[in-house]
Amino acid sequence: MKIQFIGAAREVTGSKHLITLKNGKKILLDCGMFQGKGLETDAMNRNTMVEPKDVDFIIVTHAHIDHTGLIPYFYTRGFRGDVICTHATRDLCAIMLPDSGFIQENDTHWFNKKRVRQGLPWVKPIYTEKDARACMECFVSYGYNRYYPVTDGVRVMFTNSGHMLGSAVVNLEITEDGKTTRIAYTGDVGRKESYLLKSPVEFPQCDYLITESTYGNRLHEEKKGAEDLLLKVIYHTCVEKKGKLIIPSFAIGRTQEIVYMLNKFYTDKKLPNIPVYVDSPLAINATEIFKLNLNLFNDDVAETLETDSNPFGFNTLFYINNAEMSKRLNSTKQPCIIISASGMMEAGRVKHHIANNVDSGKNSILSVGYCAPDTLGAKILRGDKDISIFGFPHQVNAEIYSIDAFSGHGDYKELEHYVKCQNPKQLKKLFIVHGEYEAQKFYADVLKKDGFTNIEIPEAGSVYEL
Repeated sequence: MKIQFIGAAREVTGSKHLITLKNGKKILLDCGMFQGKGLETDAMNRNTMVEPKDVDFIIVTHAHIDHTGLIPYFYTRGFRGDVICTHATRDLCAIMLPDSGFIQENDTHWFNKKRVRQGLPWVKPIYTEKDARACMECFVSYGYNRYYPVTDGVRVMFTNSGHMLGSAVVNLEITEDGKTTRIAYTGDVGRKESYLLKSPVEFPQCDYLITESTYGNRLHEEKKGAEDLLLKVIYHTCVEKKGKLIIPSFAIGRTQEIVYMLNKFYTDKKLPNIPVYVDSPLAINATEIFKLNLNLFNDDVAETLETDSNPFGFNTLFYINNAEMSKRLNSTKQPCIIISASGMMEAGRVKHHIANNVDSGKNSILSVGYCAPDTLGAKILRGDKDISIFGFPHQVNAEIYSIDAFSGHGDYKELEHYVKCQNPKQLKKLFIVHGEYEAQKFYADVLKKDGFTNIEIPEAGSVYEL
């Protein structure tokens, strides 16, 4: 068999890794969108490197769009195989993929307004909300810690990776010509101690390992320091400056963690008496799915539930579904906290909130997760003062903060600890994906010191025989 690395190769986003069996069957590990490179991203997403209708199965590690976002596009191009994932991943994809289609339609509308002024032709979204809803007929979901058949000679088991609700390591056993090959693909690996979720669990010994490296050269700050800084930023912005605190946050995972933390502040009477708005229909729907999967949460959440039946709600918290109410937040002068997707500030309602608030020094923007290098979030975080949003120029006068302790990705020490559940002497090859190249090289050196010697950092499109 062979494996081709189509996306998330020496970069973050676009996870797609294609296994082709000797009998010609094609199994795609994840089917993610590239994000954060404007029109270049559009071209990259349309160049799938494999004919979608020729793919027999897609096995998904978790629901984030950079791992699932091209499934509707593959569907429009003729894919009709099974999309195999955990139960929670299926439930989240049922809301995330249509939301992605809606955002593409909406953002394309705004983008085309600019193109018309420039005398350029219109562009079409990669797929629509309707396409995304249609592709859900392909989804088949399973539980953790049991092997399930995929096709003749192939079976899969999901083990918890702790990255987000339903996230999993894909453990494949592939038997060809009487020989069984074990392949493990971590997807994204979570924190050893998450605010909400259970810790990643060890996975069975494999022959070939594919693992992420998003924070392959970085360490997270301590949780306590992050909580103190969050409170400090809230007080400084909303009480001292009487401004707005904009928190761009991934709708799934980060938003629920931030709300859970604010709920604790409120219960402990540490939160100022200001309104907190979660302005993301996707986050609202996702929170309901979270409530249905409390068995996947850690002991801290279980303990909280003994005295607080709703850890995702308090008296000054308001969930905004209506677009008109969202627009009103842009004109209000009242100090408040606005939590809105997306975390990289590339799409959704948060772009409108940033566009309407970034010019004022009274306001603050707080990043709580990873931003790929070419995204709007990365530009703001690195200190760019002149930015463009929806084709219009803006001056960054708001104060900018970042707390990466809320990130759902393990840092390099946490990743190293996790991978060490594997015996390097039994590992034929280790592939490092989903990371910037400098971070990947650093992480590879870390693993070499632990005895992992046969390490590859594949380039996009590269093919390996297994």
